[in-house]
Amino acid sequence: MKILVLNAGSSTVKYQLIDMESQKVLAKGNAQRIGIDHSFISYKADNYGTEIKLDLPTHKQAIELILKLLTDKEHGVISSINEIAGFGHRVVQGGPLHFDSCIVTEQVLEDLKSIVDFAPLHTPAHIMGIEACQNVASKIPNIVVFDTGFHSHMPDYAYRYAIPKEDYEKYYIRKYGAHGTSHYFVSRECAKLLGKPVEDLKIIVAHLGNGCSITAVKNGRSIDTSMGLTPLEGLMMGTRSGDLDPAVVGFLAQKKGMTAQEVITYLNKESGLLGVSGISSDMRDLEENMDNPDVKLAIEMMAYRIKKYIGSYVAVLGGVDAICFTAGVGENTIFLRKMALENLDYLGIVLDDEKNEHYKRGEVNEIEAEGSKVKIFIIPTNEELVIAEETEEIIKNMK
Repeated sequence: MKILVLNAGSSTVKYQLIDMESQKVLAKGNAQRIGIDHSFISYKADNYGTEIKLDLPTHKQAIELILKLLTDKEHGVISSINEIAGFGHRVVQGGPLHFDSCIVTEQVLEDLKSIVDFAPLHTPAHIMGIEACQNVASKIPNIVVFDTGFHSHMPDYAYRYAIPKEDYEKYYIRKYGAHGTSHYFVSRECAKLLGKPVEDLKIIVAHLGNGCSITAVKNGRSIDTSMGLTPLEGLMMGTRSGDLDPAVVGFLAQKKGMTAQEVITYLNKESGLLGVSGISSDMRDLEENMDNPDVKLAIEMMAYRIKKYIGSYVAVLGGVDAICFTAGVGENTIFLRKMALENLDYLGIVLDDEKNEHYKRGEVNEIEAEGSKVKIFIIPTNEELVIAEETEEIIKNMK
């Protein structure tokens, strides 16, 4: 069975075609700047790769081009789109209506349209991606896999906010989390490395990219996570502020003459590493400017908050067997891992500086020091494989 995994953003569509029998990625790429000038698409299959510049006015045209590339006579990997058993869509938020992966029906699509407020930066794009697939290949089923799914078993005392019950019940205001497919995958890979059932382990997974979240995984389930009602809560991120006093929203609105929504946008897109450093949201750019005091402060703030969450989750879990770093920043930023784990020896967490510094990029690395009671891993995430597996399972059950 072959599954096409799609992750649609407002102006992008990332894709991977996966052969589920071998779990091999047959082809992958990214359509970028959809609806914007200078749009292009990348395509890679085996030893062939290309980047094509052309107009992509809508997601529909992007999906059409992806399918055309996959079936190309010279460099395609399938002879017909009929070889694709299903489209697996990453969806950030299912709100209170959907946690479990499911086939897209008219009702599911309407549900997604009704909960856009829970992820206003992501859900409209996901809907566009789904509708584009329906228009281009109506006979191929669409499956949605929710980032929030893995966090659906959090206890109420972890996901509830301290607001009146009537508003919680009326507006479904609670912690939902995100990056669930990544936390699910990495925690299970960690269990394999430890040679133990995930149900017997206490694991902390730090997914650190432009968006960042940390999850406490106990007995194979997420029992707490850093992101909340939206992906704005939690760690300091590339452009997101993360945790702050809620009164800051009203304070900024008054002082800067902004609406509440304008402040939320400001906290989502102009804050975090970008806002504090004044230079960039990209850790690679910041690493080159460490002599700048604002850059140094931004990185120290981010590392400090990661450390705080690790400490709090050790308490929540009642100890920890392993800490895992994943995603672009988590896997590849040596100094951030070091700063986040410094002086945690009293918790049995001891990093080996040599192993940390000389890690193998793109591979699993074990980087704790000899004698550390807690294992420390770098584990490349594979959210696309999780989405493909969920999609495959649902399609098999349809037959």
